Amino acid sequence: MVETPDDLSVATQCALLSLNRTSQYYMPVPISAEEVAIKHRIDALYTAHPFYGSRRITAVLVHDDGLTINRKRVQRYMREMAIAGIAPGPNLSKRRQEDAIYPYLLRGVTPRRPNHVWSIDITYVRLRRGWMYLGGHY
Repeated sequence: MVETPDDLSVATQCALLSLNRTSQYYMPVPISAEEVAIKHRIDALYTAHPFYGSRRITAVLVHDDGLTINRKRVQRYMREMAIAGIAPGPNLSKRRQEDAIYPYLLRGVTPRRPNHVWSIDITYVRLRRGWMYLGGHY
C-alpha cells in the first residue's frame, strides 16, 4: 500500500488485507522535548533515590524544579520507563512451608576456566530519545 494505483482504491486494498482503513492515515505523534526532559529528570531522581515513589518524585518536580505536573502524569511516565519505588512487600521475609529450599551450588567454587560459571544481569540504559534494556550473561 505504498502506492495507490488507479484501479485499486485504498479502501479495497485495506479490505483485501483485512486492515482497518483508518490505520493507513495514522501518523504517530513524536515525543515532545518537554516529555523527554521530564523523563530524564525523573530518571535522575530515581537513580539518586530509588526508594522515591510517584508522590515524592512529583513533590520534588513541583517544589524544587518548579514544574506544573500532577501525580498521574508522573505515574504514567514511571510506568512507561518501567521503574517503581522500592517498598517492602507483604510478609516477604516469611517462607511458605511448601516452597522448596534450593542449596547455593557455587559456595566454595572458584571459576577456573571460561564458561565454568555463568550468571545474568539486566541493565537499564538511558539513550537520547528513549530507554533500552541491556541483558548480558557472564
